[in-house]
Amino acid sequence: MNSLPIDGERLQRQIDELAAISAAPAPVVTRVLFSEADLRAREYVKGLCREVGLAIREDAVGNVFIRWEGKDEKLPAVATGSHIDAIPNAGRYDGVVGVLGAIEAIRALQQSGFKPQRSIELIIFTAEEPTRFGIGCLGSRLLAGALSLEKAASLRDPEGKSLEELRDQAGYGGLDMKQVRLAPKTYSAFVELHIEQGPLLEKENIPIGVVEKIAAPSTLRVQLTGVGGHAGAVLMPERHDAMLAGAEIALAVELAALKSGSPDTVGTTGVFRIEPGAVNSVPCRAWLEIDLRDTQLPTRDAALEKIEKSVAEICQRRGIAFVLERLNVDAPAICDQALVGRVLESGDELGLKVKKMISRAYHDSLFMAQICPTTMIFIPCRGGVSHRPDEYSSPEQIKNGVAVLASTLAKLASKV
Repeated sequence: MNSLPIDGERLQRQIDELAAISAAPAPVVTRVLFSEADLRAREYVKGLCREVGLAIREDAVGNVFIRWEGKDEKLPAVATGSHIDAIPNAGRYDGVVGVLGAIEAIRALQQSGFKPQRSIELIIFTAEEPTRFGIGCLGSRLLAGALSLEKAASLRDPEGKSLEELRDQAGYGGLDMKQVRLAPKTYSAFVELHIEQGPLLEKENIPIGVVEKIAAPSTLRVQLTGVGGHAGAVLMPERHDAMLAGAEIALAVELAALKSGSPDTVGTTGVFRIEPGAVNSVPCRAWLEIDLRDTQLPTRDAALEKIEKSVAEICQRRGIAFVLERLNVDAPAICDQALVGRVLESGDELGLKVKKMISRAYHDSLFMAQICPTTMIFIPCRGGVSHRPDEYSSPEQIKNGVAVLASTLAKLASKV
């Protein structure tokens, strides 16, 4: 596998072409689940897969499965993949490297004459990003059975549209949601290629990371209801300002993360909306969505409880009604050591140093680890920057990651 014909220029061109499919002008990439940009991006990638002669199927929530059939169809397939949806004001590499890179890896293996014993399947996961419904990894959660169909049916976006409405509009309404969950032993392994979204590989000048553990994420949604009124007529002692309660809660999130006792606890109030949104009106309602995560459950859960207690105390003191919902509280994923070893072997054979790592960002791999042995391959990204238009990995860094992925897939697809 040392001389795989990986075409880095073609891959970069495809990354750039996909980035141009966006709801916002370049260099910004925005592709929200089932938006016009998301649907066009799906068609673009499926077109690339047809060029390589791969079979395509889709499930009821829009997960896309792209298969290179192996010699023994009875054996569980080897899987890889990532996502192509993008949060507002994002960059072009997050998720995309793991999808387009997997297509290039398969193409290179085909051109090298490799014949897989096990089938190799690329998965494009629906809604890894939580933009639309406030819950990340929607497609992989449903594949793993980590999200019930009842909970999925209750999801609403900020405009009040349900998952059922949106998937129907996107052309998936005729498919049965009960068929989304994967049967046991569908896959023998899952390996996801991804940019690091952190600075360690770049700082240490190491081309490849292999993930041993994925941090435990959680998400809270808080709805606050105060009392509105004219900004000039409602005197300060009489106010029940929903925005100020929300501001205190956001500061409480920061404090809970800082005082958790773990350097890996991070808390973010990433959504904060108020009504009526007029400069001369006291805010009567506010909505917050809070992301809290850690590599350790005890400190994550303790910080989560502290935030929830702070919400109750702040709202009681300010005379604000509140509704607090835990959208998700997930455990960390421990990656398969045998798979980690395969990635280390591939890196060694290719002359690429590999660093064992923890992923502090979570990915669809978090839920694929509930289905089959799983790990991730990381490549450096400039400055550790992600979820911004200036997110960047060089063509050489991407090509290295694709080479390690292709070599690892070949090892796994040859194993009976």
